[in-house]
Amino acid sequence: MAFLAGMFLLGMTAKAGNSIAHVSADEPAKADTDSVAPENSVIDEVIWVVGDEPILKSDVEAMRLQGEAEGVKFPGNPDYTIPEQLAVQKLFVHQAQLDSIEVSESDVAARVDEQINRWIQLAGSREKLEEWRGQTVAQMRSSLHDDFKNTLLVQNMRKELVKDVKVTPSDVRRYFNNMPKDSIPLVPTEVEVEIITRQPKISQTEINRVKDELRDYTRRVTSGETTFATLARLYSQDPGSAMQGGEMDYMSRGMLDPAFANVAFNLTDPKKISKIVETEYGYHIIQLVDKRGDKIKVRHILLRPQVSKEEIDSACTRLDSIAGDIRKGKFTFEDAATYVSDDKDTRSNHGLMAFTDYQTQTLTSKFQMKDLPTEIQRQVVNLKVGEISPAFSMINTKGKTVAAIVKLKDRVPAHKATITEDYQVMKNLVLEKEREKVINDWIANKIKHTYVSMKPRYRQGQYEYKGWVR
Repeated sequence: MAFLAGMFLLGMTAKAGNSIAHVSADEPAKADTDSVAPENSVIDEVIWVVGDEPILKSDVEAMRLQGEAEGVKFPGNPDYTIPEQLAVQKLFVHQAQLDSIEVSESDVAARVDEQINRWIQLAGSREKLEEWRGQTVAQMRSSLHDDFKNTLLVQNMRKELVKDVKVTPSDVRRYFNNMPKDSIPLVPTEVEVEIITRQPKISQTEINRVKDELRDYTRRVTSGETTFATLARLYSQDPGSAMQGGEMDYMSRGMLDPAFANVAFNLTDPKKISKIVETEYGYHIIQLVDKRGDKIKVRHILLRPQVSKEEIDSACTRLDSIAGDIRKGKFTFEDAATYVSDDKDTRSNHGLMAFTDYQTQTLTSKFQMKDLPTEIQRQVVNLKVGEISPAFSMINTKGKTVAAIVKLKDRVPAHKATITEDYQVMKNLVLEKEREKVINDWIANKIKHTYVSMKPRYRQGQYEYKGWVR
């Protein structure tokens, strides 16, 4: 199940857009005989049905190719394990819909941007990435949106199912004492990192250009020249909503940026467009779609001012100067992070970075290298404890280019876990096992009460969960 959760994080790169050669997964056995077209001649087909949701052959192939690109090794026979993973995902998504589990479009957009930024780092540049994948970045964002939304729904549904699972210190000690020595887990190298960022200054000319574009969009809509949705699809830089014509799901006030919410919730006429709104993501115009109780549905267009290379270089120079003063002992990195950094997520914690471990759902400052943003990894790998990096530029979680310096606060080399030094690691291990038991029991029970059908050739497969084949 840990592998399964990880695979949900992979963006599917191919969708069912081809003609469907077979539309039923519950065909008689003769459908797989030589009297029909060979399997490799079929463009696409429904191979499983879970509830009322189909799983297509192209879905499986896309996940296989994506896994290979990401270096993921599938357990068992991928022809059977991949459809099963997709089927389990559909169980979670369906339950999330029944339980009204929600995810915000801003969270989806952030995860999509993180994925694309990783790809850009791997490819070397935005242009090389577009050439490699044969898509523009905008097309990639659109194709990834639904998969990452489902990923977040699955994660939130899993959280809901295990929210009451707890373990005691005695549970942890008992588990550790009963564990064979050769089974004691290896704790990978972990680092604690502090960061200071500076947002490069954006020229007033660039801000005015963005505002003028948004004013022109407003004019074109109000004059009847075009629609708000059309302009959002063409120009909005919010990957989460652009493909839907700028339309967002019903949102409560707390799910939105405060400045955005203040304007959106004051809209009363769907025919009118809001004034220009500035948020940490950029500049917006908003159109009301509907209000329902304490939630609102709107369309919006987001434009982000572009930062010049000169301003990025200037921000890096400023941070290099600050780093020099820290090295001379004029003040500490922690003080500088508190009073100078633009990073709202770390500023109040003296620059210390933290993240939520998706498996344990706990907040931690101890990163494995793989959990750090790529640009920060490159700096940290060569630092000694207490050293400060040169200034560098990176894309933050809001999709903005920032300058940054980092300090390696601590590094714990890889080692066998001990109950005294790695109690939290062992606790997380025991907690994860208890949570996985709850999840596995839930899946097994859900399968029993869900309609499942598959092509005959899949009925002989070896699956993790019983009950798929009926």
